[in-house]
Amino acid sequence: MEEQEKKDPIAENRNHLTQLLINKSALKQDIAHESELVFQELKSCIKQELEALRVLVPDERVRLFYKERGDYEIHVYVGSDVLVFSLHQNVFRLPDNNPLWGTGYFQHDERHGYFGGIYVYNFLAESLIQNRLSDSGYLISRIFLNNDRHFFVEGRSQLSSLFRDTERSQWNPQICSLVVQMSFAYVLSFDLYIPPFELQDEITVNQMHYMGETLKLQTGKRLGFKMKSDDAENA
Repeated sequence: MEEQEKKDPIAENRNHLTQLLINKSALKQDIAHESELVFQELKSCIKQELEALRVLVPDERVRLFYKERGDYEIHVYVGSDVLVFSLHQNVFRLPDNNPLWGTGYFQHDERHGYFGGIYVYNFLAESLIQNRLSDSGYLISRIFLNNDRHFFVEGRSQLSSLFRDTERSQWNPQICSLVVQMSFAYVLSFDLYIPPFELQDEITVNQMHYMGETLKLQTGKRLGFKMKSDDAENA
């Protein structure tokens, strides 16, 4: 009888499910919770940096403010740009072909390869203020944090080269401030250039009707400038 119970497929499956719930589902809940805490810290760093910059740049024409969009999104107005920091609601696992799996940190504990994600987008401030729905924004970086607050950054900014060693990169207040400052500097470093004539040589009647109120032609920074990383990619 005992031998039959040991080989009971229902019991074996239930044991397997139990281990999945303990080792994966609970882990993902822990990571999601830790990511929320980090995001709240990030929002505090953003607010502190804006306050410090406002003291140094008292000109009220220069935008330095933020708007919270719920618990998981904040819009940061810096000059003529907006940075949108968004906490993704899912937990991700590194793809099996990611070279990070070949490092000792990830081989030692597979749980290190599960991450929460904070996405950073760049828009022109006027695009959001004037509700220009056809304007484009661009993902500039993704911050991935695991349950131990070790993290790495993907993206076009200098952050991705500075924080690529997950084992040695652990989130703390100083890094939080650096991420905010470097994100601000990145988007402020690029200007909106005059787009090629051919891109704007046609408009619709609907666009013409709105021209007196606000120009509704599609605008996005990528129409006007080339990122430094683009030059590197095309070299």
